[in-house]
Amino acid sequence: MVLMASLKTKAVVMDETAVSRALTRIAHEILEANNGADDLILVGIVTRGDLLAAELANCIESIEGVRVPVGRLDISFYRDDVASQLNPQVHMTDVPFPLDDKTVVLVDDVLYTGRTIRAALDAVMDLGRPARIQLAVLVDRGHRELPIRADFVGKNVPSSPEENVRFFKEELDGRTTVEILESDGRASAAEVDSAGALTEAFKKVLGDSDD
Repeated sequence: MVLMASLKTKAVVMDETAVSRALTRIAHEILEANNGADDLILVGIVTRGDLLAAELANCIESIEGVRVPVGRLDISFYRDDVASQLNPQVHMTDVPFPLDDKTVVLVDDVLYTGRTIRAALDAVMDLGRPARIQLAVLVDRGHRELPIRADFVGKNVPSSPEENVRFFKEELDGRTTVEILESDGRASAAEVDSAGALTEAFKKVLGDSDD
């Protein structure tokens, strides 16, 4: 069993309404930047970016009347620290459409050091050759270690490196918020989202669930 410091909520920086407003604004910005939804593909980074990508697809459909393809990207084996992980958490990449000559919008929940996005770029280029790649994130918390910048940002959230900024989604976590967490000094088992639970949550957001 993997143990980690137990985390508690220090502050809720975005509630469900704020998250919804931010995603609607980002959807409008994506459409404006790309002159509509033609040749547009959303690819969300597992484990929460894919849920945001699904939500953005819903927003774009309500605005533009076009259903944009949505894929899910697992970057477990593209990370530059994978060699140091004894049991890397592996989920599923599901991008069942060609990326060549398309505009791919990578979607993630929290932009921090930039290393996750670097890994995601490598993964996307192994799948095809997009015309261009853009980045949409719900939260930018700063502290970049690589020269990565988001094209679309929901909210800038200043935080210290010791804090944990996390996005929670109703379909998976029972609430939709962005919270700043801090350690309370106690050890607890690390939470691991199962591939099945993640896939079911993704389908629920898209409206494809059997429930």
